[in-house]
Amino acid sequence: MIRDITIGQYYEADSPVHVLDPRTKILGTMLYIVCIFLAKNIWGLLAAALGIAIVIRLSKVPFRFIVRGLKSIVFILMFTAVLNLFLEKGHVLVSFWIFTITWEGLRNALLIAVRLVLLIFGSSMMTLTSTPLQLAAGLERLMGPLKKIKVPVHDISMMISIALRFIPVLLEETDRIMKAQKARGADFENGKLMEKLRSLVPIFVPLLLSLFRRAEELALAMESRCYRGDEGRTKMNILQYQRKDRIAGLFLLLFLGIIIALRFLPGLFTLLGQWMGMAL
Repeated sequence: MIRDITIGQYYEADSPVHVLDPRTKILGTMLYIVCIFLAKNIWGLLAAALGIAIVIRLSKVPFRFIVRGLKSIVFILMFTAVLNLFLEKGHVLVSFWIFTITWEGLRNALLIAVRLVLLIFGSSMMTLTSTPLQLAAGLERLMGPLKKIKVPVHDISMMISIALRFIPVLLEETDRIMKAQKARGADFENGKLMEKLRSLVPIFVPLLLSLFRRAEELALAMESRCYRGDEGRTKMNILQYQRKDRIAGLFLLLFLGIIIALRFLPGLFTLLGQWMGMAL
């Protein structure tokens, strides 16, 4: 389960998505998330699924590698879907004991489940095709105007990049500690809920100690290299928008227009039918 989390990991490949400017990918991910929540019907979600499928194909990231990330949210996915399935009022489909399944509940449960899956896919693609340093540089450039109001843009982007960089390290360290505890006879799968929670203590204690040790080593390494924040620092690779980024931006705007059109299309068809009925 630990190794199945894909957010924060980088998959190296030679693809059109990897070579895009990180600012394009960050803005594209934000726009895609907006499109997911703008989609209010199955047609909009199908368009969103088709869009992310094209991006995955272009990125050359194996689809099974991305699907692995869903294993970590299966419980949240099922819990959210079940809540909407049984608590939504409307036309009753099935009723047993104190539970009632309605058509509206079934529809909302499916839509929310699809939204969560697409959300994981979209956010995973940004980190899988961009290194933490690239994302930090992109965030710093995007938040550049905030420097005028004394916002520590460089510090914020540095903290985000370190957090993203340490996600795989944290997962690897947790997996190593769990294997070491299992070799000593620890059982993390059997027993009641409280017993399972108590069995996690031998994991959290050495994990926290390891994190503090790594944080101290990182701080010493940054101080030994005379890191003093953004003041007086230069960039080895200066980000510049290129033709491929402009083309990607145009496709993103086109995709947003399609999602908005699909959101209001059923209502337009209804109005058109009413108008034609009145005309006849």
